[in-house]
This record gives sequence, C-alpha cells and structure tokens, in this order.
Amino acid sequence: MVNRVEITDKAIEIVERLKAQHGPLMFHQSGGCCDGSSPMCYPVGDFRVGPQDVLLGQIAGCEFYIGAAQFEYWRHTQLIIDVVPGRGSGFSAEAPEGVRFLTRSAYLPTRRPNNSTPRGHRPARREFVQADDPRVRRAVRR
Repeated sequence: MVNRVEITDKAIEIVERLKAQHGPLMFHQSGGCCDGSSPMCYPVGDFRVGPQDVLLGQIAGCEFYIGAAQFEYWRHTQLIIDVVPGRGSGFSAEAPEGVRFLTRSAYLPTRRPNNSTPRGHRPARREFVQADDPRVRRAVRR
C-alpha cells in the first residue's frame, strides 16, 4: 500500500534539527491563507487540529494533517514533503532556518476489481507541476 504522505531525506534533516530545538512537531497542509497551500510545521500543541482535519499519516515521526476541503482536491495524490531554500511563512517552525517546506505530488492510480480496465478506456496523461514551474506561468499568461 502506498503512503499518502512521504518526506524527502533533505526535509527529514530539517525536521530532526527542528525537533532538537522545539520538541515534538506536527504538520498541517491547509488550503489557503498565509503561505497558500504550503505545509506548515508546528510544535505539538501550537496548532489546534479540528474535526475538519484529516490525518494522512506520519512523516519523520510527526503527524501530518490536511484540511478536509483541501483533501478533496488532493485525495488522488501522494503528497511528498520537500524542503527548498527561501523564506516561507513566519508561522511555520522552519522559517528562521532560511528554508521552507514544499509539497510535491504524485498521482495515486485507482485500481479496479481484478485490475481490469473498462473496454475502450484510455488513461488520461496527467502531469503535476509546481506552481513556480515556468510552464505554469506561461499557461497563465496566455
């Protein structure tokens, strides 16, 4: 079974450094406000998880939640938490480190009974790109 959320080795290094500073951590992937849909990292207890949050799994020993509305958009994807240089939101624990967590995604294929494919069905080609990918900017400008 494929995990719904994974983390890169570089991001694990940052999480371990943050754990040493702040203690246990948790992540929340929201759908807007502040840093858009960037994953936010908080010391456990600094962010209240509500009934509309979905626990996707654990990464680097930290629980990872996503807002239910956002989950509806991302439910066919595996979230891959990475880290990149730059300053993200001031609310997320990694902000003072000069890096920010970033969500990448991979399509989670759905399986039909007995791995069958409906007659005449041609799977759609899907490609996921980052919001800062130049191809996205070109598409928006047209």
